[in-house]
Amino acid sequence: MSPPTPTLRTNSRMASYLEIADDSEGHDLSLFCVPKHYEEDLDSVIIPSGLIKDRTERLARDIVRDMGGHHIVALCVLKGGYKFFADLMDFIKTLNQNSDKSVPLTVDFIRLKSYSNDQSTNSVKVIGGDELSALTGKNVLIVEDIVETGRTMETLLKLLNECHPKMVKVVSLLVKRTPRSSGYRPDYIGFEVPDKFLVGYALDYNEYFRDLSHICILSDRAKEKYKV
Repeated sequence: MSPPTPTLRTNSRMASYLEIADDSEGHDLSLFCVPKHYEEDLDSVIIPSGLIKDRTERLARDIVRDMGGHHIVALCVLKGGYKFFADLMDFIKTLNQNSDKSVPLTVDFIRLKSYSNDQSTNSVKVIGGDELSALTGKNVLIVEDIVETGRTMETLLKLLNECHPKMVKVVSLLVKRTPRSSGYRPDYIGFEVPDKFLVGYALDYNEYFRDLSHICILSDRAKEKYKV
C-alpha cells in the first residue's frame, strides 16, 4: 500500500493547498490508533491527525494575515465542521495572544444537509437559515469540513448575499476532486483529496465515524453496514 504524498499546489485564485494524489491508497490502519469498533469498516488512513493539525495551524495564520484587524463572525457549518472549527479557532486565539496582528472573533453556527447515505443530493436543506439576517453588514468567515460538488456552499453563499454581509470568506479543510464539481473553490483550502468517501475528524457516514481522530477511506462493506 503506497502512502499518500501530499503535494503543495496553488489554484487560480492563489489559494494554496496540499494535494493527495488520486492513486494514493493511504496508510495501513495498523500504524495508527483507530477505535476497534471501526477497524473492519475502514480501508486506510489517508490524512493522519497530526498533519491535519499542522495544516489547520497554517490556515489560521493565513486567515489572521489576510483578515487581521477586522471583526469577524466565524460561521461553523455543522455537523461535520465542528472539529475543524474548534481547532481553527484555537489556533487563531493563540495567534491573537502572541502576534501584533489579531482578529476580533465572534462565532455562530448553521447546519446544512445535502446527503442521503453516500450520495450528494440536488437539494440543500438549511437549518437555522432565519438567523442569517444577523450577519448583515458583518465580515463572515464560513468554516466548512469538505466541499464536494460545491452546490451546497453556493446555496449558502446565495442565502448569505441576500442578507448583505460586508465580506464573506470560506475556509474548507477538504476539497474533493470530482467530475460532479460545479467549479466552486473556497478562499482557503486545507487538502485537495481524491473522489473517495472519507470519514473521521467529524466527517460522518450516517452519523457514524465522527469519533475518529484521522481522516480515513470508508470501505464499501461499511457503506452497506451503516446504510439507512
